[in-house]
Amino acid sequence: MELAERARVGEPPEPGGRPEPGPRGFVPQKEIVYNKLLPYAERLDAESDLQLAQIKCNLGRAVQLQELWPGGLFWTRKLSTYIRLYGRKFSKEDHVLFIKLLYELVSIPKLEISMMQGFARLLINLLKKKELLSRDDLELPWRPLYDMVERILYSKTEHLGLNWFPNSVENILKTLVKSCRPYFPADATAEMLEEWRPLMCPFDVTMQKAITYFEIFLPTSLPPELHHKGFKLWFDELIGLWVSVQNLPQWEGQLVNLFARLATDNIGYIDWDPYVPKIFTRILRSLNLPVGSSQVLVPRFLTNAYDIGHAVIWITAMMGGPSKLVQKHLAGLFNSITSFYHPSNNGRWLNKLMKLLQRLPNSIVRRLHRERYKKPSWLTPVPDSHKLTDQDVTDFVQCIIQPVLLAMFSKTGSLEAAQALQNLALMRPELVIPPVLERTYPALETLTEPHQLTATLSCVIGVARSLVSGGRWFPEGPTHMLPLLMRALPGVDPNDFSKCMITFQFIATFSTLVPLVDCSSVLQERNDLTEVERELCSATAEFEDFVLQFMDRCFGLIESSTLEQTREETETEKMTHLESLVELGLSSTFSTILTQCSKEIFMVRTLLQKLNFQLLSFITRVDGRKLLLYREQLVKILQRTLHLTCKQGYTLSCNLLHHLLRSTTLIYPTEYCSVPGGFDKPPSEYFPIKDWGKPGDLWNLGIQWHVPSLEEVSFAFYLLDSFLQPELIKLQHCGDGKLEMSRDDILQSLTIVHNCLIGSGNLLPPLKGEPVTNLVPSMVSLEETKLYTGLEYDLSRENHREAIAAVIRKLLNHILDNSEDDTKSLFLIIKIIGDLLQFQGSHKHEFDSRWKSFNLVKKSMENRLHGKKQHIRALLIDRVMLQHELRTLTVEGCEYKKIHQDMIRDLLRLSTSSYSQVRNKAQQTFFAALGAYNFCCRDIIPLVLEFLRPDRQDVTQQQFKGALYCLLGNHSGVCLANLHDWDCIVQTWPAIVSSGLSQAMSLEKPSIVRLFDDLAEKIHRQYETIGLDFTIPKSCVEIAELLQQSKNPSINQILLSPEKIKEGIKRQQEKNADALRNYENLVDTLLDGVEQRNLPWKFEHIGIGLLSLLLRDDRVLPLRAIRFFVENLNHDAIVVRKMAISAVAGILKQLKRTHKKLTINPCEISGYPKPTQIIAGDRPDNHWLHYDSKTLPRTKKEWDSSCFVEKTHWGYYTWPKNMVVYAGVEEQPKLGRSREDMTEAEQIIFDHFSDPKFVEQLITFLSLEDRKGKDKFNPRRFCLFKGIFRNFDDAFLPVLKPHLERLVADSHESTQRCVAEIIAGLIRGSKHWTFEKVEKLWELLCPLLRTALSNITVETYNDWGACIATSCESRDPRKLHWLFELLLESPLSGEGGSFVDACRLYVLQGGLAQQEWRVPELLHRLLKYLEPKLTQVYKNVRERIGSVLTYIFMIDVSLPNTAPTTSPHVPEFTARILEKLKPLMDVDEEIQNHVMEENGIGEEDERTQGIKLLKTILKWLMASAGRSFSTAVTEQLQLLPLFFKIAPVENDNSYDELKRDAKLCLSLMSQGLLYPHQVPLVLQVLKQTARSSSWHARYTILTYLQTMVFYNLFIFLNNEDAVKDIRWLVISLLEDEQLEVREMAATTLSGLLQCNFLTMDSPMQIHFEQLCKTKLPKKRKRDPGSVGDTIPSAELVKRHAGVLGLGACVLSSPYDVPTWMPQLLMNLSAHLNDPQPIEMTVKKTLSNFRRTHHDNWQEHKQQFTDDQLLVLTDLLVSPCYYA
Repeated sequence: MELAERARVGEPPEPGGRPEPGPRGFVPQKEIVYNKLLPYAERLDAESDLQLAQIKCNLGRAVQLQELWPGGLFWTRKLSTYIRLYGRKFSKEDHVLFIKLLYELVSIPKLEISMMQGFARLLINLLKKKELLSRDDLELPWRPLYDMVERILYSKTEHLGLNWFPNSVENILKTLVKSCRPYFPADATAEMLEEWRPLMCPFDVTMQKAITYFEIFLPTSLPPELHHKGFKLWFDELIGLWVSVQNLPQWEGQLVNLFARLATDNIGYIDWDPYVPKIFTRILRSLNLPVGSSQVLVPRFLTNAYDIGHAVIWITAMMGGPSKLVQKHLAGLFNSITSFYHPSNNGRWLNKLMKLLQRLPNSIVRRLHRERYKKPSWLTPVPDSHKLTDQDVTDFVQCIIQPVLLAMFSKTGSLEAAQALQNLALMRPELVIPPVLERTYPALETLTEPHQLTATLSCVIGVARSLVSGGRWFPEGPTHMLPLLMRALPGVDPNDFSKCMITFQFIATFSTLVPLVDCSSVLQERNDLTEVERELCSATAEFEDFVLQFMDRCFGLIESSTLEQTREETETEKMTHLESLVELGLSSTFSTILTQCSKEIFMVRTLLQKLNFQLLSFITRVDGRKLLLYREQLVKILQRTLHLTCKQGYTLSCNLLHHLLRSTTLIYPTEYCSVPGGFDKPPSEYFPIKDWGKPGDLWNLGIQWHVPSLEEVSFAFYLLDSFLQPELIKLQHCGDGKLEMSRDDILQSLTIVHNCLIGSGNLLPPLKGEPVTNLVPSMVSLEETKLYTGLEYDLSRENHREAIAAVIRKLLNHILDNSEDDTKSLFLIIKIIGDLLQFQGSHKHEFDSRWKSFNLVKKSMENRLHGKKQHIRALLIDRVMLQHELRTLTVEGCEYKKIHQDMIRDLLRLSTSSYSQVRNKAQQTFFAALGAYNFCCRDIIPLVLEFLRPDRQDVTQQQFKGALYCLLGNHSGVCLANLHDWDCIVQTWPAIVSSGLSQAMSLEKPSIVRLFDDLAEKIHRQYETIGLDFTIPKSCVEIAELLQQSKNPSINQILLSPEKIKEGIKRQQEKNADALRNYENLVDTLLDGVEQRNLPWKFEHIGIGLLSLLLRDDRVLPLRAIRFFVENLNHDAIVVRKMAISAVAGILKQLKRTHKKLTINPCEISGYPKPTQIIAGDRPDNHWLHYDSKTLPRTKKEWDSSCFVEKTHWGYYTWPKNMVVYAGVEEQPKLGRSREDMTEAEQIIFDHFSDPKFVEQLITFLSLEDRKGKDKFNPRRFCLFKGIFRNFDDAFLPVLKPHLERLVADSHESTQRCVAEIIAGLIRGSKHWTFEKVEKLWELLCPLLRTALSNITVETYNDWGACIATSCESRDPRKLHWLFELLLESPLSGEGGSFVDACRLYVLQGGLAQQEWRVPELLHRLLKYLEPKLTQVYKNVRERIGSVLTYIFMIDVSLPNTAPTTSPHVPEFTARILEKLKPLMDVDEEIQNHVMEENGIGEEDERTQGIKLLKTILKWLMASAGRSFSTAVTEQLQLLPLFFKIAPVENDNSYDELKRDAKLCLSLMSQGLLYPHQVPLVLQVLKQTARSSSWHARYTILTYLQTMVFYNLFIFLNNEDAVKDIRWLVISLLEDEQLEVREMAATTLSGLLQCNFLTMDSPMQIHFEQLCKTKLPKKRKRDPGSVGDTIPSAELVKRHAGVLGLGACVLSSPYDVPTWMPQLLMNLSAHLNDPQPIEMTVKKTLSNFRRTHHDNWQEHKQQFTDDQLLVLTDLLVSPCYYA
């Protein structure tokens, strides 16, 4: 269909004329169009208006009455259902009001988290279609969202267990921000930058936080006239940061996500050209491809690579526009990685490559859709200058098609390739489909490679629609269809399952797209057909043949399958999973083909029918009206067969009854052809070929509906009266005990009842009865809405549903009392109860799977380019049918009536009966029922808990287990044990704990123990903190009033009176009080439960676990619980002690007193003005934060007058708008309180920790070993001690002091760990102590730490490192000057050996690293101290020094807008080092490492010193490769020649440390990212080394070059001189006198050719051919005595260089044969008889050529002439090949 027709302005007209805004009074935002096609469409407007009016009125009332629950939640849920049923069918004003109300609700600060998530999901849904509301319609503030994210994702109390958030919360919040982002006000950007810039300190974790905030919050879709308030404020700053970061920190990927979004939203408004080479280089690097000969990947690169999805979006958005730079680079990217797609390559990087292939075409199609077909909306359109042109699209398709075709056969499967091809074929079918077909035809012929077949078929399915519809680009497409179908038939093969399935899918796809009509007769009638159409017409004669052959094969498949025989005996369906799939594929394909057949072809089929009973029950699935003609025969058949004794017989008969009832009573479309009206018109007026692959037209689909007529309905009731009634009477008597029935008879009767029920589900009205009242009090109506589903219930007749219910309940009681082992009948009864409760004509699970498969088919056939729902007609009809089914299923949240209550109680009785299978089935139905009725859980919980009561004697183990399973719930439904509601938890949790005393409980039964474990685990996993405060703020109430008053549509309802509102507020306060009472009550009962005598330990632990979930950050735990937890710190079970430690740490946080803060002006303190533009780093105005030993606060006066800033990042980048620090000591809470001054809760803790016995016991427990060798410094225990010292200052020091002194002296691992945890807690807890107390503290600590550091061992150095690092984290360094001076005393004293030295450095590094940029003086002191010691002999000390150096220089970064640092600089240090390494640089011989690991006496010569120094420097370079932000390339370059000399050539691990390190270091350096200005410098060094006399150095340059070029590909390609230099370098090294170097040069050359860095041009070829022709000197006769000349002659070297060059060209295209290749091979073969090493090279090249081209040799052969082939065959198999 051409585009002109579709380009209508505005909405396409509704089916049935335009919408009149007359009686409706409003224009809906966007409805679901499919509703208009339902057979009862005309009734829907009134229905939806009523529902919407109810929702608006009641939601508004609920909020005004302060009733969040149940009213508010109930009606917001109704609103989501409304959107699912009708789309956004409300006026724009209402839309905005809904959004504003929900925005206010979501951002209520104390809102319970599960409510917040519910509101957020609905809000996301309301904001989803952003084209419906422009920025003028809606503006949302950003701060409430920021506060929410800060409170939840960066929660300060979550790690202490005071808040429990679900896992999903992070995604929901981020999606919510994303949905609200387009509506942030214009000034938001500036405010956000001001808020988050101060966090941008690259050495701190806050950097990650700042960039995360930027990524999710910054608005990028502002209109162009507001760009100066949007991205222009930050773009240069952030892109500058991105360009200059070299070592992929975590946040770099998030910047990429931000840029990708910015680019997409502002195509054409940003000039990306200057950044393109850098962008592509980084994307290529982040694919982590293996390169070069030695594979050493830095593990850090693996973790933080970019998200391919975002990279693709970024690339797509930059394409187009006047400069074709991006397309050029994209082509370069694919050229360089194409060979990785070849199926013979595999690795962990493959997934990323496949994702790239799949996402790119998809993304381009989406962009084309946006530019060409999408309805314009308020979002910024793409300017014409930057739209993608047809040429752009063609270029893109050409550059990506090669890798896609390779990926078809990839090891990971062809799915990604098929999706890519589907999108590419939409754009350029003529470029995409032919090569796919070329691969498909041979694959259909081959028998030996099934994988090839499945891969190609799934790709053809992807391009099917583009193939069939042909169109102007690819008119010959449709001619391929019949040959493909005929050749695919052999795939219906019972022996190969996957082949069978893909063939079914293939045939079904094509027959859905094409009407199978024989049009050959048209040829005689018309003469206006094109060539292609004529060809097609004659081909369609084969359709009939195809259909027949297909059916034969299907019947063959059925006969060969094993289903027939196994069905006889067994009741449970024993079909294997595979067979059921085949059967499904078979039946769906079969029915597709029949739908698409024309009458004539269909007739042929009926002749073939093997009529048997099975087919009869299948055939009755046709249109009900047709069946009425045969009703007498059908009823006769039923009368004869329903009571057959043979089980299979009556089952089939029941099936027939079921389908008869369904066909007459359901509403369904009667046909799914691909064109309306079927195919049965004569070809003269209707020409099917025009309809190949044609989309259905939504506006005149012409669905033929089957709507039950009166006649059919009465027939259905006649069937029910004749067959259902007698069975019910029989069962009734049986239940009364008047009639004895055998089990088989009961089963037969039940089967008939069940089939009648599910056949007529939608005729029978739902169960009536009294509602169960008083489950929840509410001030708004909680009424249910009934949807019309096409049938008026006939209420004059008796309701069979109620009759069945009554009989079945009676029968159930009878069976359970008399014959509980009749499980088969019980199974059926359970099914019947489930269907009585919920079945209205379709089952939920069937609907879900149909919805899924609909989406799959839609995906495989949709046209993403044009959009606008251009699907195949059958799909559209299916979607309308699904919409109808959705309406029948939307009875969710039904009213809970007495009869439901009775049936659910029956299910509970079955769920706790004796047989496990019965219990299992009953439980599933029980859970489904619980989910369906409002608030019924509250009614059922007490009944379930009855079985767990410890005082009941009559509970069996089966009942006990059944009840536990009922509490546990299934994986998707409700979990009764853990409803987020105080009323329920108050009952269930204590019951679970005290069930440990029940008679039926036995810990010997593993199944019961496992159940309790699962229960506890599920409660812990699913628990979310439950709210205590349900207040609704005023702003919310105001919007709710507006909503309630909104007209169109509205119900006449009086506004709320002030009295009502007062009552609402009163109720809400009561509810808060209730919640609090419930909370304290629950804690109390749990404590009672846990403290019962002889409760098994398991239950005690479960109880304590549940108690620890009840800690909150808005209420202090009740006193009794505090006492309980503090006492349990010394419990004898370690599990309990661990829980108690966490809990007490949390309690101490609850008891923390708030400290007063002041706002300061940093500029006044420093005396310097605020910098005018942004400059980060060490500035005069933040200098006062630095550690300065001259002005340390050493006296009380200095201490009190200092302004301490604890957080490390403040002031580095910019100062925050409002800089807050703590007020002076006298304004803070009082320290040194006596016991009388404390609150009760504090007294409890104070008493225990002042008691020496308690403390001694505690310390003993804490210094026990838990798991040998696995114990680490434990943050929980640290938090406990930090809390103790923070809340009670130094009150407990006297008691603890002797313990600390004792522990420090004991060198055991666990005691050292314990003391480290306490000391860290002490240092961090002393944050607010007075100067005297702090000074005293350090007098105590310094000697302790000295002792500890001298006793340090290999087991404990990690713990001490953690201790010091934790102590220094977020503390002002000037406060800790005692510690730093202590650590810097003499880290390398040599006492205690090298090991202690290394450990001390480690500990020191931990402390300094936490202080980042604020201690330049200490870093200088440390460096000065370390420099003379760099020649350390011991390896462990060297490694540690290397690591410490990394941290010393980490602050020296070259980021944009950053002032030079006052910390140590790399260049000065390197200069001093180079001076000392001079003796090594000047020597030209090999450097051997002959220094043994011992410090010899006497002076060593400079060289030995130099080698030792070099070893340490290598350690430093290796350590900093992954850690620092920018690599100091210029400095490293001066060391490069030295490394080239040392690094070994072979891969041999027996080398000494020096060589191994040099090699690793080179590998890391070559992978580094280079800035463009560094390229010439590197090449300078390489060229210089190429002249070195050591061949090792010359060899190593080449390996370095390979990796460096690939990892910086586009940066090199962007610099022409660099490319020339590299080319010259490699070609000149081909003529090196050393054989190894020459061979390496050839390898390098072929690699550079393969990734298209160099091109194979004629000058290069001529150069090599000249070299090959070099004449060799004649061989002299040698004297037998003389030794052969070992040095090759210069001529031989040249000739070898030529041959190597040609060989490199041949090997550079391993998977194809370019035009120049055959001639080159001929030239090479001329050298087969040259002297060695030439002969060897030629042989290697030829054998490699053979190996790589062997797979597709048939194809490659085409490139050679016959003569060449002769020579080649001769070469490849001749004896010389084996020589």
